[in-house]
Amino acid sequence: MHAYKNRGQFLPDEVYMMEVLLYIDDVGKARLGKLKDVLSSNNIKYKLFELGTKIEGNYDMILVIGNDKSMLKAVHELNSLEIPFLGVSSNNSVSFLMEVPFEKIELALNQIDRGEYRVEECDLLMGEVGKKSLIALNEISIFPMRSATLMKYDLWIDGEYVWRDIADGIIISTPMGSTAYSMSAGGPMIMMNAQVFAITPVNSIDLTRRPLVVPNKSVIEVCEISSKSEVEAIADGLERYRVDEEIILHKANSYVRFIRLKKGSHAYLRLLGKVKLAKELIKMPPSAKLVMKVLEYEGPLTQRDIVKKTLLPPRTVRYALSILLRKGIISKVTNLRDARQSLYYIKVKSVE
Repeated sequence: MHAYKNRGQFLPDEVYMMEVLLYIDDVGKARLGKLKDVLSSNNIKYKLFELGTKIEGNYDMILVIGNDKSMLKAVHELNSLEIPFLGVSSNNSVSFLMEVPFEKIELALNQIDRGEYRVEECDLLMGEVGKKSLIALNEISIFPMRSATLMKYDLWIDGEYVWRDIADGIIISTPMGSTAYSMSAGGPMIMMNAQVFAITPVNSIDLTRRPLVVPNKSVIEVCEISSKSEVEAIADGLERYRVDEEIILHKANSYVRFIRLKKGSHAYLRLLGKVKLAKELIKMPPSAKLVMKVLEYEGPLTQRDIVKKTLLPPRTVRYALSILLRKGIISKVTNLRDARQSLYYIKVKSVE
């Protein structure tokens, strides 16, 4: 297989062998053998990324095998390379981050070789906590470290005071992240090409504190933060920094490139699926929403693990799981390490 490359784009001026960097975490490891066979049979050069190693060479794309969390980890670790990402779902589903089901990876690679794709650029959100900074593709959330604890904060946008609030926390999300954690907290769904950020207060005691949509050129300050617990900023559920009094958020100087297939990108259908899920979320108790969000971020967990991460009583977790199972939002399988336990995971349907 041949490709055409110029700064992340495949152009018909220089022909050579396609070369990809593979990012595979524990979720996608079972697919590695089959993936190598597919790449070799199509004469595609590849290198497996290893954490802590220096990346050398020019790659046409970063191939991420796994789920949405796998892609988020890959973006956090490799975005500085400025190479476009292609997400391949190991469980044959598709999402906003995982473009191709694994069973169709060979067709997707041939499609890319023929130039039937586009490169989508997505903004990144930067948060500054003192001298430290964190980057997010989806959102940066500010929450007390202790569950069920309120925090007080002031919100400023572009140097103008907006409000003083008391809430469980606050979420600042990108268009990509608007259908993730922010949506489950009542935030708006935003199309990918919108040049905005969403600010969503979580369970405010003041009903006038509604989600805000601001230009992505805005500087957002969450300051005068206080709580009975320590407060932390969480980027995409991966990076965490303690916040003493304030955090400043704004658009990052860099962005992420994703490869989108011309025949196969179903943004509107995926958004419709999120709308249907949102309708289901409205009817569910907060405990079920929390359990669902933990499973989205953490991946498959046992009931015992869910209790530890949510700090909810075991009885409440069992009730939440029963609701999510009944609605078909999650599924469960036997834990191979302990047949007496079940693993619960988010059930994602493929978009046809």
